[in-house]
Amino acid sequence: MVRNIVILGTGGNSIDILDTLLEINRQKRIQYHCLGFLDDAVERHGQELLGHTILGPLAHARELKDCFFVNGIGNEKNFWLKEEIIARTGVAPERFATILHPSASVSRSSSLGFGTVVFQNVSITSRVAVGDHVIILPNAVISHDDRIGDFTCIAGGTCISGGVSIGRSCYLGSHCAIKDGLSIGDRCLIGMGSVVLQSVEANQVMVGNPARRLRNTC
Repeated sequence: MVRNIVILGTGGNSIDILDTLLEINRQKRIQYHCLGFLDDAVERHGQELLGHTILGPLAHARELKDCFFVNGIGNEKNFWLKEEIIARTGVAPERFATILHPSASVSRSSSLGFGTVVFQNVSITSRVAVGDHVIILPNAVISHDDRIGDFTCIAGGTCISGGVSIGRSCYLGSHCAIKDGLSIGDRCLIGMGSVVLQSVEANQVMVGNPARRLRNTC
């Protein structure tokens, strides 16, 4: 079965998504045919990126039929805007593909939402619920009974202990660690290498070991 797919954004995550699709194709689990990219940077429209055309703005998605979409937009500078970015496409949730790198390990008792991307060597253990449009970068570990909210990004090497609840539209920086049983509120940023030992309210930037509040996110 061949699935046509369009990638939202042209940054690093989007390039890595394309590479993941090619690896899936190579292992013949399912065949993806990338039609190109969508990006709101007008000056890039019509250009080529890794052999694929930048087709137009995000709003062009609603004009594209018989294809799926996956989002690569979102970083530590704009992570709380991902929900708005997805809404701008006007595309139904079921038209967003869930992408799983062949090297990732996901327990059969766990679930991944629409549009979620799981990169190389990620480990998701038992009874984890991952929401929609979540990006989990390489080598992250998500332990039993965790809950990951929609639109969240979990950067490479992050370790989330068991029974943790992560809110919507959060960003967990590379190699941070979250103690078991904690909750992280919506739109929080956990800094690179931070160690979170207490639950965090919404809209907080947390940094350090142990993590401490730096400021509000927005």
